[in-house]
Parts: sequence; structure tokens; C-alpha cells
Amino acid sequence: MNRATSRVLLFDRDNRFLLFLTKAPDTSGISRWLTPGGGVDAGESHHEAAVRELHEETGLELSALGEPVWTHDFVAEWNQADHDTGHAVFYETSVDAFEPSQEFWTDDERIDVLEHRWWTLDELAATSDRFEPAELVDLVRSRIEKRSQ
Repeated sequence: MNRATSRVLLFDRDNRFLLFLTKAPDTSGISRWLTPGGGVDAGESHHEAAVRELHEETGLELSALGEPVWTHDFVAEWNQADHDTGHAVFYETSVDAFEPSQEFWTDDERIDVLEHRWWTLDELAATSDRFEPAELVDLVRSRIEKRSQ
């Protein structure tokens, strides 16, 4: 099964970006850092899913995220994932830094999300922590460069 997902590069005014540390959906329990986002529900567009997921995971209510900034096709590595492959559409927006709310989290998020953190590009590039997608450093770098033009 192929899973459609929407993800959001959420930057603050200092070009830090929000990531969530989550447990992998498999028997390894490996954790990895991800941008806010998740699956596209039946009848929902990628944009609608991105807006919904951002609200669900952070409490932030935005009605528009603009056009996608990147797409990514991937193979699910986890032995208990509900899909074999996926297609992720990434959006980008900027906000003032804030403390994300857990008020609208799903039951799964209450189990799988371990912590959140506002990262700098240098911190992400230097970390030995696992993050997804593997191209995240290059993606963030290119978006920061575009934002500063």
C-alpha cells in the first residue's frame, strides 16, 4: 500500500524549525525526528491534510500554507508500518516561536511522540540523532537560502 502524507517545514523568525521525536512503527522502537505532518485522509487534499495535521500536532491554526515546496517518494522501512511506500508533499510557513500544544493530539500521537524541539540548521547537520527524510538537511538549507533572498 502507498500512503499519501503531508508535512510542514515550520520555521520561526530566526530560521529555526520545529521537529518532533517519534518512535518508529515497528518492533525496534527506534526514534527519529520528523517535521509536523501525517497521513492524508480519504477525500482530503494534501494541503487540507497539512493544515489539519499542523493544528492537530501543534495547536496552530492556519488556513493556508501556499504551494508545496518539495515532494518525496519513499519506501517504508518499519516492519509494522501500515504501508510499503509513501508519497510526501512538503509545505512551508513561518511563525513566531511558540510552545506546541498537545490538546488535539490523537491517541497514537500521545504514545509515539516523545518530545519536540526547535532546531537550527547547524544543529541538525551536526546531530547523530536519526531524522527523516534523509534529505532534510539539504531541504532546510535550500529553503533558508530561498527565504533570505
